[in-house]
Amino acid sequence: MKLAVMAGAALLAMLASSEARAEFTVCNQTLDVVNLAVGQRVDNADQTDGWWTIGANQCVNVIREELTNRYIYIYATDVFGHAILTGSTEMCIERRRFSIRGIDDCWQRGHIAAQFLEVDTLEQVRWTFFLTGNSP
Repeated sequence: MKLAVMAGAALLAMLASSEARAEFTVCNQTLDVVNLAVGQRVDNADQTDGWWTIGANQCVNVIREELTNRYIYIYATDVFGHAILTGSTEMCIERRRFSIRGIDDCWQRGHIAAQFLEVDTLEQVRWTFFLTGNSP
């Protein structure tokens, strides 16, 4: 009986650790709350998703599976909706929570065009991006 309890506890620990494992995490090291959108390649199409709200000195897991894309794109705003990162890749966003397939013709498709920052994950399966007051 004691062995079964220990084996059960070990199994629960393994399950808990695998569920909590984050593959792309963004840590907000600023003193402000930020809203974050993420772009990546999904099923051979570009896709953007948002929004995650990240408090000051907090981290959020935005992609929960192992990374298969070398490049992840992020767009962050302050609480007033002003962009706080400088990016050069145009992708689509919405004012409210969204998941948008495709990054072309944002305005024509009724979306907002935004400049996302390209993050090179160096082909790693896990990556953490630190958003600082000096982020690019």
